[in-house]
Amino acid sequence: MIESWAAVPPAGLLPRRIIVDDLTGPEVAAFLREHIDEMRAVTPPHSKHALDLPGLRVPEVTFWTMLEGDTIVATGALKALDAEHAEVKSMRTHPARKRQGIATLMLEHLLAEARRMGFRRLSLETGSFAFFAPARALYARHGFEARGPFGDYQEDPNSVYLTRTI
Repeated sequence: MIESWAAVPPAGLLPRRIIVDDLTGPEVAAFLREHIDEMRAVTPPHSKHALDLPGLRVPEVTFWTMLEGDTIVATGALKALDAEHAEVKSMRTHPARKRQGIATLMLEHLLAEARRMGFRRLSLETGSFAFFAPARALYARHGFEARGPFGDYQEDPNSVYLTRTI
């Protein structure tokens, strides 16, 4: 793991940092397993696009973990689609930490890293169900707009496709 960012926490919270994660630790494996299980519970199988560990352990994906002390509170990844276009993948906030600004911090980190890596466009797929409304609102606040499918995605009423230039 390579440390890539740190923040001064609010009073009473542990220091927060975002690291590039090599996806070998049991904690991140468990966190991602919970993510996949949650997506399977709320999304029809043909519409679940969350990547499992093998899907994230490919050269075109960079994965970050946000920690408070030693506790994982969020994850996020970028998948290079081509030299100028990347996809936001595996955005997840620990259920106990939702609505506390953690997802905003992770998304801002991903935007900054995408710029640093030379990407000019970021796209993502998220669900169309009410469960995903907070995620869609987060992405809209950060300038993502609706578009059609991209990359290998196909039109799907259970999916919402968003993009923005950076």
